[in-house]
Amino acid sequence: MQITHELTDSAIGLLSGKNIAFVASLMKDGGPQITPVWIDYDGQFILINTAEGRVKQRNFQRDPRIAVSIIDPTNPYNTVSIRGKVIEQITDGADDHIDRLAKKYLGVDKYPFRTPEEKRIILKINPDKVFTISSE
Repeated sequence: MQITHELTDSAIGLLSGKNIAFVASLMKDGGPQITPVWIDYDGQFILINTAEGRVKQRNFQRDPRIAVSIIDPTNPYNTVSIRGKVIEQITDGADDHIDRLAKKYLGVDKYPFRTPEEKRIILKINPDKVFTISSE
């Protein structure tokens, strides 16, 4: 296991690949909440796209601490767990971003699950601690 304060090449590979991430936030009562999500990396920040008002978005608005875990589906001994903070929540570019994620994960040009009242938001995550296990 490698513990760093920056993303390793292995971690970046998992973030950039077509891998589902599990994201943990804290509920108002302090209890954990976990959600599987599509994930992205822009070269500096980890990005998650969600809809405004969802539980995880409200949790991070109140408490920015986050944990992210990804397992390589082709090699379960290649994993990354990240602790950090949601440093910004932005709506600018969020619709285009969810379409790019739909292309990455589903192979379609437009995100097919959008509802008319939904407002997309990007959660920008700054990693503080990175735990990498790689059997490569």
